[in-house]
Amino acid sequence: MSQYEERILMGNEAIGRGLVECGCEFIAAYPGTPSSEILSSAVKFVRKTGVHTHLEWSVNEKVAYEAALACACTGKRAAVAMKQVGLNVAADPFMRSAYLGTKGGFVLVAADDPGPHSSQTEQDSRFFALFAKIPVFDPASPAEAKDMVQQAFALSEKYEIPVMLRPTTRVCHARQNVPCGRPEVLNRPPRFEKDPGRWIATPQFLPDLHRQLNEKMDRIAGEDALRPRAFRGGGSQPRRCVIASGVAFAHAYDLLADMGLLGRIDLFQVILSHPLHKGFIEEIRSDYDAILVVEETYPVIETQLINERVTGRRSGHIPNRGELTQDVVLRVLEKFLNRTPDPATRTAPEKGKRPSLCAGCPHRAAYWAIKTTFPGGLFPSDIGCYTLAMNFGAIDTCHCMGACISQAEGFYFAYADEKNPPAIVVSIGDSTFFHAGIPGLINAVLHRARFILVILDNATTAMTGNQPVPHLGITADGSPGRAVLIPDLLKACGVSFIRECDPYDMEALSRHLREADRHCRSEEGGVAAVITKHPCLLDHGAKGNETLWAMTVSEDCSGCRQCLEEFECPALVFNDETGKVDIDDTICAGCGVCVAVCPLGAITAREK
Repeated sequence: MSQYEERILMGNEAIGRGLVECGCEFIAAYPGTPSSEILSSAVKFVRKTGVHTHLEWSVNEKVAYEAALACACTGKRAAVAMKQVGLNVAADPFMRSAYLGTKGGFVLVAADDPGPHSSQTEQDSRFFALFAKIPVFDPASPAEAKDMVQQAFALSEKYEIPVMLRPTTRVCHARQNVPCGRPEVLNRPPRFEKDPGRWIATPQFLPDLHRQLNEKMDRIAGEDALRPRAFRGGGSQPRRCVIASGVAFAHAYDLLADMGLLGRIDLFQVILSHPLHKGFIEEIRSDYDAILVVEETYPVIETQLINERVTGRRSGHIPNRGELTQDVVLRVLEKFLNRTPDPATRTAPEKGKRPSLCAGCPHRAAYWAIKTTFPGGLFPSDIGCYTLAMNFGAIDTCHCMGACISQAEGFYFAYADEKNPPAIVVSIGDSTFFHAGIPGLINAVLHRARFILVILDNATTAMTGNQPVPHLGITADGSPGRAVLIPDLLKACGVSFIRECDPYDMEALSRHLREADRHCRSEEGGVAAVITKHPCLLDHGAKGNETLWAMTVSEDCSGCRQCLEEFECPALVFNDETGKVDIDDTICAGCGVCVAVCPLGAITAREK
């Protein structure tokens, strides 16, 4: 590779490239859209450049944060990547690390999901940074995100403080020409300097550490290199300005250009959302009477300005929820600038099709067996692509990673005194089980809760791009690790009833589920575990040699639509002309599961 070249990179690829180029020696992550490609891209760039970097998919975000932070405390550069709800999991070490600081550069990439497109919440990690007293960069493009990685490491090392880089979905998944250079080779020897007053920091040391943290933030707020970038107007819009950050700035810049106002009204791009530059705050207070702040998702910049002349989310001029698309920003700018809306710029929202489990997904078979075996059951579930089983009534709850097992315990004790309590069947993915399910399981076993735990083992982290899972014994770069087996974990947690089967064999699965229910209701019963094992069909590396079936719908089909509405396989489609169901051979996976679904036996299969 040449010393300098441009490549078209996705935002997450640009961030991964930036981490590698900055001499980062430890990168940990847990996959979650929109952040998933950061680590996998770093793996690719490390292979191409030959630099020495430890890369890992950690079992959860808390573990990832703590491991990377420890590496940074030896003077090396380290980073951790996650999505915004992953920061909730890492909140404990995140808050503490602001006080204790670091030695080498330490960068947290927290990818936010305004909208949200694939998350439980629409939170703003910049407010978390505000809460923790940690500086946060707010990129508006993939190239800017890569540049800010270098700025974040430099700022982290100058002040010995963790620094957050906060891209959003539209930055993470956009593509742009991005300058690429040779990785910096720092060759820093590890030097952990023992300092109990800092690294252990019992309460007697915390007031002074808090004072030091406040002083750091005050000095960072005076860094002129991080002052918002000014795009000055020509004086035709005096004492009026627009302040924006992230993708919202990119929209505002383009829209003002389209409106012929770029270069006529003062526009500021906020690079460091927190702490906001002190001189900039004073400039806005003294020089402007009408101020519009455009930012996603919470009013972080707006709050720091503390100015009654500011309009934005707090004032109600910008919607207090949802993604700031170009259409939304256009309406906001038109209102702020007292311009008559142009009807030609309005676009009608597109009608979408709700997402569904893939054709042949082993989870669909598992859920069909669960709901038909226990028609009156309670079905707590969790975060993953299997959450889509809600479409056909096979799950009842979905809260946060690992919560389904704790919820099952709560449901059990709520119904424990009933004469004939319902079957409680928990479903959780293999990756989610490793991430956050184990503590809840230990707690449930300890307190003698009784429910069926179904672990949906498809041998991958399917929802976020098929990252490896611990029981495969494969690390982030594909090299062998040591496998941590799910049955061994279940036994270590105190579970005595454990069964495994392929969910395609629904007769066997239903038999195991009924046996598990009898165990739960027996005198010595407790948690009963059933592991459904079948690889994700999208993970070509995990596919087995399963039998494939050619599917046919006979004339016996009555068009009752049960297979469409209660099984919802995309390969089953209703033919309006015949009033019957057809099979779309272009997407049918040939799993044969739908044979058991039709009440009339109209779906048949023959081995290919």
